[in-house]
Amino acid sequence: MFYRSIRLFLRPVWPEDWQDIWQGIADEGITRNLATAPWPYTRDHARSFVSLSRDPAFPSFLLTRPSHGGAVIGCAGLGDQGGKAELGYWIARPYWGQGYATEAAKAVLEIARMLGHDQVVASHFLDNPASGKVLRKAGFRPTGRVEPHRCVARGEDADAAVYLCDLDEDSRMPQRAA
Repeated sequence: MFYRSIRLFLRPVWPEDWQDIWQGIADEGITRNLATAPWPYTRDHARSFVSLSRDPAFPSFLLTRPSHGGAVIGCAGLGDQGGKAELGYWIARPYWGQGYATEAAKAVLEIARMLGHDQVVASHFLDNPASGKVLRKAGFRPTGRVEPHRCVARGEDADAAVYLCDLDEDSRMPQRAA
């Protein structure tokens, strides 16, 4: 599956993408805010990631900028959290603060809706409030729950704020770019 937003092109992850993924995510400031990425993040981790089998109901996408030669700027997708769709994403450090995370999250929500998901959950570690801003701008609402989530890079659980986006509520669903 492919998807075009205003500035981004979301496409499947391919085996030859391992170097771009490794170059973007091999940053402790990124991995410490993700649940499953280890630190240090090695070339072998990237090779393993691109070879993972993916459930079509829970796709992952590379985020590229077509206007800049298709440069990979991050990754976003849906994970399976006990049958519920869970949003996950990361953006390479040079692209932070430019609205790409929000744009990617909105695009993944639209994809989730097209795939028939009614809700998407997401969370962010409490020491990463920037992700909370992204989630709210993308249409998520805080649930008021804080739960411990495993963080492989940190080697421990960390408290995370839990968010929810109801996709059947048109007023909450981001509009697709024309």
